[in-house]
Amino acid sequence: MMRGLPALWAEIRVNGMQSQQSRVLVQLRDLILKGAFAPGERLAEIPIAERLDASRTPVRLAFATLEQEGLVQSSPSGGYVMRAFTRKEIDDAIAVRGVLEGMAARLVAENGLTRQMQEDMNDCLRLGDEALAAPELTIDAYADYVEMNNRFHDLLLKFADNAALTRAIELNNRLPFAAASATLPMHSSTGDGRQWLLITHNQHRSILHAIERREGTRAQALAMEHVEVARMNLRHAYETADESRGLMPALRLLSRP
Repeated sequence: MMRGLPALWAEIRVNGMQSQQSRVLVQLRDLILKGAFAPGERLAEIPIAERLDASRTPVRLAFATLEQEGLVQSSPSGGYVMRAFTRKEIDDAIAVRGVLEGMAARLVAENGLTRQMQEDMNDCLRLGDEALAAPELTIDAYADYVEMNNRFHDLLLKFADNAALTRAIELNNRLPFAAASATLPMHSSTGDGRQWLLITHNQHRSILHAIERREGTRAQALAMEHVEVARMNLRHAYETADESRGLMPALRLLSRP
């Protein structure tokens, strides 16, 4: 699947459908979290595209991304199926990401930012400000925030300039809900989605502030605390979920407190 992604991304950009793909990815993650698909269920492109009022191309690209994140798997007969995973598997992967991204934040702080790096990170966070500016969080604003969040974490890793760390995070991101934005649907499932995103975005600001002041230890601690919000929402989603709906079937069936 990896070899086809560049061509698909080019097609998305040519047709001006990048924002639609982001919306589709957000919606599919949220459906997975809320238990819309059972473990082993075949995920057909056309019905899902119709359900999301989208074309097949962004749905196909979203499935490829979800496969990379460990949420779905390719089927021998073609297409994708929903995979099973446990609460502990998700929690462990998120915890590891916290350690790795904490190291990245510390390295960036210790190495220092160039003026261009600083501008890139601040420009990125301004996009988050714009996404959360309205009093109500729309699906488009949510998708914009997800894109900003991905970019912030990508910049953090890029500026850490450590190939081994990059490889470790890439491998960890292939586990269910381990990627930086993969747990964001949990925020919308556990109360005021916009309020949760405001909290996480303020954490972005705090991390960057520590980096700008070259406070490596503080930047590391803030980055690890940032990931704890995702683990907290995972626990809350599990503990408050109804036995018949509201949580991933794989998580309900395969894991217990």
